[in-house]
Amino acid sequence: MRIGAARREDDFEINVISLIDVLLTLLMFFVMTTTFVQQARLKVSLPQASNPAEVPPRNALVIVIDRRGRYFVGGSEVPGQGVDPLKQAIAAVAGDDRGQPVILRADAETPNQAVVTAMDALGQLGFAHLALATAPAQGDPGR
Repeated sequence: MRIGAARREDDFEINVISLIDVLLTLLMFFVMTTTFVQQARLKVSLPQASNPAEVPPRNALVIVIDRRGRYFVGGSEVPGQGVDPLKQAIAAVAGDDRGQPVILRADAETPNQAVVTAMDALGQLGFAHLALATAPAQGDPGR
């Protein structure tokens, strides 16, 4: 009696072709529905400075102020005016990390009050590492 020979004929296969089709369809769905945040969509004309620019850290929180004084934290616009809505938006994006560096990108035509309001909100939240983004001065040699 050969029991082992009978078992070899009963081997079965798992067909993974349909599984691969489903996984590729899901992958395409997630790629197509994902939104990519682009900071380049906001056209901000930075003020000019003659000092050489430093490379900003990768994990920096970026706050953009356009020429009309609207705030953008992490790529999304802050609804409302004043310090309180700005503080709420910054706290939501930054979380509990108050040692995180912050880059303030304000348009050259932005009213000074908008920049001071952003700096005030950051100070009230306890952020200490603040950098103002600038563009190199025109006519600056080597740039």
